Amino acid sequence: MQVNGRAYRSIWLAADGVGVEIIDQTRLPFHFAVVRLDSLEEAMEAISRMLVRGAPLIGATAAYGLCLGLRQSTAVKDMEEMAGRLIGCRPTAVNLRWAVERMLRCLLPLAEEQRLAAAYREAARICEEDVVTNEAIGRHGVSLIREIWRTKPAGEPVNILTHCNAGWLATVDWGTALAPVYAAVAEGIPVHVWVDETRPRNQGASLTAWELVAAGIPHHLIVDNAGGHLMQHGLVDLCIVGTDRTTASGDVCNKIGTYLKALAAHDNGVPFYVALPGSTVDWTVDDGVAEIPIEERGAEEVLRLMGEDETGTVRSFAIAPGATPAINPAFDVTPARLVTGLITERGICPASRAGLGALYPQEGQ
Repeated sequence: MQVNGRAYRSIWLAADGVGVEIIDQTRLPFHFAVVRLDSLEEAMEAISRMLVRGAPLIGATAAYGLCLGLRQSTAVKDMEEMAGRLIGCRPTAVNLRWAVERMLRCLLPLAEEQRLAAAYREAARICEEDVVTNEAIGRHGVSLIREIWRTKPAGEPVNILTHCNAGWLATVDWGTALAPVYAAVAEGIPVHVWVDETRPRNQGASLTAWELVAAGIPHHLIVDNAGGHLMQHGLVDLCIVGTDRTTASGDVCNKIGTYLKALAAHDNGVPFYVALPGSTVDWTVDDGVAEIPIEERGAEEVLRLMGEDETGTVRSFAIAPGATPAINPAFDVTPARLVTGLITERGICPASRAGLGALYPQEGQ
C-alpha cells in the first residue's frame, strides 16, 4: 500500500539480503518508523511487543525470524529450539505456529549447508503467498459490498463497521477485513467505515484510521460501545472483522470485543462476516470457547494510554487510580452461530465444518 506516495509492505528483506525490515506499529499514528531486525531475539521481541501484529504478519515475521536464527546455527536441535521459542511468543494466533511448522517441514529434510538459503526462500514464499491470498479475499469480499450498494439510494455509501486492525498492517499487504473495502474503492463503490477504537491498545484508532486516512477512504472513529447503537439506528450495513484463529467448526477468535459486535449485529439483523486466509483455520480445534488459549497481556495496557499531548509530545497517560488492578484478555471467541459467513481466498462459505470443508476438502477431512 501507499505511505506518502511510496509503496510499502509491512515486512521486507533488507537491501543486503540478510536483515529484515518492518514498520514499527507501536509508533503509529504519530510517527512512521522502519526498524531492522538482525537476530532471532529481535524478531521475537518485535512479535511479543507488537511492533508487528495481526495473525498473517506474525507468521511472516516468525518465518524470517527463523532465518535470522539459522545464521547462528543450522543444526536440527538448535533449529527446533528456535522454533519453539518463536511459537511461544504469542499463544493465540495460529499463523505463528503454522508458519514455523511450515518452515521446519521445508528445512528438516535438507543438509545443514542448504538450510539457510532455503529458509530465506521459503520465508519469501510465505510473504508472497500472503499478498496473493489477501488480494483474493478482497475480490471475493467486494461482492458483498457491491450487492448492498445496488440496493442503496443513489449516492449513499455502504456503511461498514470493523473492529481492531485487519488491514495491510496486519498482513504483508492488502489485509483481510479491509481488503474488500480497498477493492470496493478501486471499483468506484462509495464506502464509509465505522472504525472501532479497539481498547486497550487502540489498533482501530491508531492503525485502521491511519490506513484509511492514507487511502483517502471516508471513515469515523467510534468508541467500542457505540457499534450497537449505530446498528439499532440503521447506520451499519455490514460488519467485517478479521480473525487470529478460526476453528474447524467456524468459531472465530479475534480481538477482544468482537463477540459483543457479533451479538449486536445478530440482534439487529446486520450481516457479520469474518475475513481470513486458510492458514488461520486451526483444523485441530472444534470448540473455540473451550479450546483456544486466550492470551493475557499486561495490566498496564488497560491502565495507561499512549497519546500525543498539546505540545506534540507522544507519551503515556495513566487513566485509573494507581491502586486499581486490571485484567487484560487480548481476544474473545465468537461462536459460529453468530457469523453470517467466512470470506476466504477460495470464496465465501458458511461458518461451519461443512462450509470450510467444501473450500478446503483436504484439510477438512
